[in-house]
Amino acid sequence: MSNVTKVELGMPAKPMRPANNGGPEIAQKPGRLVVVSNRVADVTAKTQTGGLAVALGDALRASRGLWFGASGQTSVNALKSPPKIDTIGEMTRATIDLTPEEEEGYYYGYSNRCLWPAFHYRLDLARCKESDAEIYFNVNARFADALMPLLLPGDMVWVHDYHLIPFAEELKRRGCASRIGFFLHTPFPSPEIFAAVPQQKRLGNALMTYDVVGFQTSADRDNFARYVTTFLDGERLDGDRLTAQGQTTQASAFPIGIDAAGFVRLAQTESAKGPLLPFLADDVKTIIGVDRLDYTKGLPERLRAFEKLLEIYPQHRRQVRLVQIAAPTREELPVYQEIREEVERLVGRINGRFGDLSWQPVTYLHRPVPQEILARLYRESAVGLVTPLRDGMNLVAKEYIAAQAPEDPGVLVLSRFAGAAEQLREALLINPHDTNEMARALDRALTMPRQERWARHNRLMQRIETYDVANWRDSFLQTFAESESQPLNLFAQRPGAA
Repeated sequence: MSNVTKVELGMPAKPMRPANNGGPEIAQKPGRLVVVSNRVADVTAKTQTGGLAVALGDALRASRGLWFGASGQTSVNALKSPPKIDTIGEMTRATIDLTPEEEEGYYYGYSNRCLWPAFHYRLDLARCKESDAEIYFNVNARFADALMPLLLPGDMVWVHDYHLIPFAEELKRRGCASRIGFFLHTPFPSPEIFAAVPQQKRLGNALMTYDVVGFQTSADRDNFARYVTTFLDGERLDGDRLTAQGQTTQASAFPIGIDAAGFVRLAQTESAKGPLLPFLADDVKTIIGVDRLDYTKGLPERLRAFEKLLEIYPQHRRQVRLVQIAAPTREELPVYQEIREEVERLVGRINGRFGDLSWQPVTYLHRPVPQEILARLYRESAVGLVTPLRDGMNLVAKEYIAAQAPEDPGVLVLSRFAGAAEQLREALLINPHDTNEMARALDRALTMPRQERWARHNRLMQRIETYDVANWRDSFLQTFAESESQPLNLFAQRPGAA
């Protein structure tokens, strides 16, 4: 009998725990875990600006796997160059360069000018050129050409994110017999939004070639199921299975988590407790925001809400500050240059309007910050402010919870349009488009009694500890194993694991 947990329709898997104090114990059969993503990050780096590197670094160290993707470098000779292969600890990394034309059409073009805004419900910002789309599909084919010689019999291939939707289709065209799974880190939009994307049927059919397709939330999963039934003339089968155009896949929700226990330890270390910023020693309460500087994160809306707080609740003036860390991202694209200019203009306006020689309302950093410093900032902040207009999950919200002192925790104010809102219901959920609602929520968070803060934090902490990064990895991989007609016993579980 297989030790596999089934993911019910629209629900995350029951929590699983690995066997060997760090990850699943993958047997010599059926083979390795092979992760494929657009970029292969430096998993040894202390500063990471996104959740993918943190989560997959942990997964690959546990599984002794291979991580394949682009190097982040461009070369005019990229089409003739073999993959660069090196070893980091017990994992292997294989990368290929892109040509400048490929980077422009595949990454900046179709992936980030077209798919990214569309998947975040911003069709008004989507710029979809046919030439970019063809480069996108061609780069996926070249990725498949490069990976095929590196695959071994029985390998499981786990593909990540919107850059690589056609990847399984390309591998199978080349005779790949491995099972192939896919996880989407962004939201999956409503069927009507996705249907407006050029090449949407080609993308939809490509997703159907995966054995398992994973989404962050049940809402994303249901959007995909509705797209399949409405636009691909498909149908729902039993459980989470979908069929269309002669293909059958299992589409389930796997909410990504963090290394909750590790982040708790980080927030409690001496390096995190040491001197950080002089103002942390004063009596002014801190509201913390940490994001990539992306138009999906709701930073202008957040700043306007903080300005409104100071305007309509004057008792908070000189009593609270907003610390906003906004790491650079995709700065080559004009829309990102525009959002940076807007954010910096709003910061200047608020500081000029309300600040004085002894108090600056907004402290703004346009650079990434090491995790140990973030942990201290989270822990010392009375409010964590997470206001994306759309987000696949948002791990900052979970990091903020994990960093809090249990006896006197802060309050999470969270957009209801973040994927994390499905799990973190005890946060103060807000509409990031409603400035007055956000200002009222900030006032409530800043004045919330300790007993209520403790009760909310206790429930939130239990949930992020249960659905942590290990659970995300294990539930996906076990569902992946179950997708075979004869499930494989890939994992040795601790006694009592569900």
